Amino acid sequence: MHREKVLIVEGEKDTCGVLRNYLEDKGYEVSTAGTCAATEQIWRTKRPDIAILDYNLPDGNALELIPALKAIDASIPMIILTGYGSIDLAVEALKLGAELFLPKPAELSTLYILIQRSLENQRNHRQVLADRTRGSREIRDPFVGKSESIRMLADQAQEAASSDSPVLIRGEVGTGRGTIARWLHCNGPRASEPFVDVPCRDLSGDQLQSELFGVDGAVESKAGFLEIAHKGTIFLEEIENVDFEIQSKLLNVLEEEQLRRIDGVLHRRVNVRLIASTQQVATASGIRKQFRRDLHDRVNWTYLSVPPLRERVEDIPMLSAHILGELTAQPGSRDVKLGGVALRALEGYSWPGNIQELRNVLEHVVLVSGNDDSADLESRFDVQIEQYLAGIGQFRTLEEMERNYIQQVLHTEHGRVREAAKKLGIPRSSLYHKLKQYKTNPGILMQTIENSNGRRAERRTRQI
Repeated sequence: MHREKVLIVEGEKDTCGVLRNYLEDKGYEVSTAGTCAATEQIWRTKRPDIAILDYNLPDGNALELIPALKAIDASIPMIILTGYGSIDLAVEALKLGAELFLPKPAELSTLYILIQRSLENQRNHRQVLADRTRGSREIRDPFVGKSESIRMLADQAQEAASSDSPVLIRGEVGTGRGTIARWLHCNGPRASEPFVDVPCRDLSGDQLQSELFGVDGAVESKAGFLEIAHKGTIFLEEIENVDFEIQSKLLNVLEEEQLRRIDGVLHRRVNVRLIASTQQVATASGIRKQFRRDLHDRVNWTYLSVPPLRERVEDIPMLSAHILGELTAQPGSRDVKLGGVALRALEGYSWPGNIQELRNVLEHVVLVSGNDDSADLESRFDVQIEQYLAGIGQFRTLEEMERNYIQQVLHTEHGRVREAAKKLGIPRSSLYHKLKQYKTNPGILMQTIENSNGRRAERRTRQI
């Protein structure tokens, strides 16, 4: 993990030396400048995490310098130090965008606390932006089970988490690749920084490029996902959908630790850890075909292969118990355990949707059984699971299974598309697209959703 960078802008060499030595002893990487011109140059090329500016400099002052620096990169906090302090001067500096205004000489311990506080505020701000992406998903244990394959994966992931190298997670949809990516982030050296989740399969080339790299234009200016993830982790889901031109730009960001927004002229420093996922699970040579050769060969990937649920059947009892524990953890919920009938049904099913489908099945049956206060709840629970899986088994084609799977998730979510999309692990726009396709097959989507509020849920479904 890179140390946080502090820029000291100070015209007096003795004062600059004292500050530099103190902050370096505190673990910061420190660079210095003595003029406005030198400060602008460093701001363009080295993107500090925070800056301490002397008010008076040989070629100008802080009030003149702040707007120029903000025009280059407004995200970097600035602390102004001056021996000519006044309330009017402080108010003007804060209006221009300074974080703090302090009289000289500043107490070093106080300055250190203020630097820490400002950097923490910056981290929190980036995290808020990151949480607006799908990066705010719930953290779960991705290694529940006793099979040799899942224990081996857990060991490999533990080793990968402790490093800062890029990771490529191979596996089918629903196997928990996104959960593993977040686990790697939360157990790695960047855990306190943002985790940004980018669904590449759902964005066109132009959309993905603007979302990743940001835009500087007359109409719109915004930071991209790579900037938001600065010092943290960016997770590219289905990286095989990223076209070769964007892959080339991504490689430049990883190698040079800087980017230029679309239509922009300024280079912005960005340091991220890359984690990606792909459905290509066959061989390294098969994966290589999905990448530009330079991106695949020059990036030192760590590979993690996630087994499908059908290849780790012995984990189903433990996984099911774990998921049920999460589903019934709410106050007032009844604890439910699986009996032999239910376990045999779960172990005998092929699970094309993997762990995500298992979770959706159990959620559905918990919902249906939620108001059942009878003594034989668990036996009824077993029968409901058996009947549910038998109903899924009547579908022969992958398309039929997908339609039914989506319908069952909508059933569980009372027809709420937003919540169903979250359960399916896809954007709401993708679910709307699939529902639009299914409307050409009357009777698949529009079947009545039976629940405690059946009529209302049916109306919701028809309004989609």
